[in-house]
Amino acid sequence: MVSVLTSSALFKTLLFLSLCSVWLLPDLALAKHAGITRHYKFNIKMQNVTRLCQTKSIVTVNGQIPGPRIIAREGDRLLIKVVNHVQYNVTIHWHGIRQLRSGWADGPAYVTQCPIQTGQSYVYNFTITGQRGTLFWHAHISWLRATLYGPIVILPKRHASYPFPQPFKEFPIVFGEWWKADTETIINQAMATGGAPNISDAFTINGLPGPSYNCSAKETFKLKVKPGKTYLLRLVNAALNDELFFRVANHTLTVVEADAVYVKPFKTDIVLITPGQTTNVLLKAKSKTPNAKFAMSARPYATGPATFDNTTAIGILEYKKSASASSSNNMNIPLLKAKLPQFNDSTYAMKFNQKIRSLATRKFPVKVPKKVDRRFFFTVGLGILPCSKNQTCQGPNNVRPAAGINNVSFVQPNTALLQAHFFNRSKGVYTTNFPTNPPFKFNYTGTPPKNIMLDSGTKLVSLNYNTSVELVMQDTSILGAESHPLHLHGFNFFVLAQGIGNFDPKRDPAKFNLVDPAERNTVGVPSGGWVAIRFLADNPGVWFMHCHLEVHTSWGLKMAWVVNDGKGPKQKLMPPPADLPKC
Repeated sequence: MVSVLTSSALFKTLLFLSLCSVWLLPDLALAKHAGITRHYKFNIKMQNVTRLCQTKSIVTVNGQIPGPRIIAREGDRLLIKVVNHVQYNVTIHWHGIRQLRSGWADGPAYVTQCPIQTGQSYVYNFTITGQRGTLFWHAHISWLRATLYGPIVILPKRHASYPFPQPFKEFPIVFGEWWKADTETIINQAMATGGAPNISDAFTINGLPGPSYNCSAKETFKLKVKPGKTYLLRLVNAALNDELFFRVANHTLTVVEADAVYVKPFKTDIVLITPGQTTNVLLKAKSKTPNAKFAMSARPYATGPATFDNTTAIGILEYKKSASASSSNNMNIPLLKAKLPQFNDSTYAMKFNQKIRSLATRKFPVKVPKKVDRRFFFTVGLGILPCSKNQTCQGPNNVRPAAGINNVSFVQPNTALLQAHFFNRSKGVYTTNFPTNPPFKFNYTGTPPKNIMLDSGTKLVSLNYNTSVELVMQDTSILGAESHPLHLHGFNFFVLAQGIGNFDPKRDPAKFNLVDPAERNTVGVPSGGWVAIRFLADNPGVWFMHCHLEVHTSWGLKMAWVVNDGKGPKQKLMPPPADLPKC
């Protein structure tokens, strides 16, 4: 007997089968369709995790550390529902995503949104426009990003290829930082007592510290490769407070991308990567299986006077053995160590950063603004602030360490800046009189002035739509010169030049590279030096700019740019979504 399906039943069967096939396909297979909408669900939940012989309860996404990898293609729309099941207020920032006209999805707490409170949820809704490469997501409130972070992989549009040889396989390598103690307690105590927060106990590679730490030999990330194959490593520095040197023993890396922008490929043994930066490198495996394993090591680049976590995270690069090779031999294979620069090797840091240049091809042009509408000179560095009247501080004369830009230490408002801007309710929330230059000139990298007290306030810069901005950021020696990785939300910028000492407005602009400058979202202001950048303010909204060393952000090394709407319909900020959290 032959059964006949009605057209309705046939349609339902086909629909069911097609849905099943979509459900069964892995992420990468799904990613083959350009311009689709992708749904993710982030459950913020506590999870017991053991590291360095100690178990503690940490805040996670879906119980994972690092959190889930987001995979999309250029042109895709992402809808990411974040549900908060923990006691803390939470926000998530999609670091490096342009968020064109979608500032409500950017994520910094009290800048573009009020936080997601316990038991509440929020859908981050944004489209990836004109970007492809490696970025990452992380919490953007207090110090929760210590454990709330994960990679974002943006594949090229369908049928578009990489401008370098297609790798055999790709792996995210996400650097993190681990404390035995609870990180929220650490920063809250430090802010209450006016002291510096305790340094971390370990660094991690994909959540694992590796064999250089106590009881951690089994908690080691292992990368298994085949001889002769080329691998793409997507490096992300999600550490809180430390720039990192990274090296794979006895292997050369080829840098092909920085901050999700293709660069002119260059070979290097060592990569320098600041918190907030991402770097894609090609690793070519040796042609024959060597009788060795190779350390993949990450250790701090630290320039400031403060103590730091001077330890090394180690992963292991292993070559896949043939089936005939015995497993007993595998146990005796030596581990070759990776030699890294001195922790304060600022010369190496400067040389490495100067090698990063945009492709500047017809397919990947450099759109650096040639004319400049507004120029800014920002000092970035440390200082002091008086402690509040009901607070007893550890510092002399009841002062505490602080940080600022142009002598202003940023005060976080208790409502979101973007809402205040959009609804014309800025009065009492923020002012737009952020100083264009420091309040007084001094020898920025020489002997500090006697008065190192900072001002404080919620001050912003207001820019008209499509304003081209040139910004020179100058480190200061107040409380010690130090490298500061500055991150700008909502934009990529062009790194025109950098130098040591004080910026010379007469001589140094002649060194500006307007041909193939690096295009980034995070740049290290050199220790005792300066960096010059340009960007086009073509994205309406309120955009945070801050040091990506979390301790300095906590101390006030942050500010924001208000970019006003343009005249055209596509030059205006979209209205807020209905589920935008309330303060």
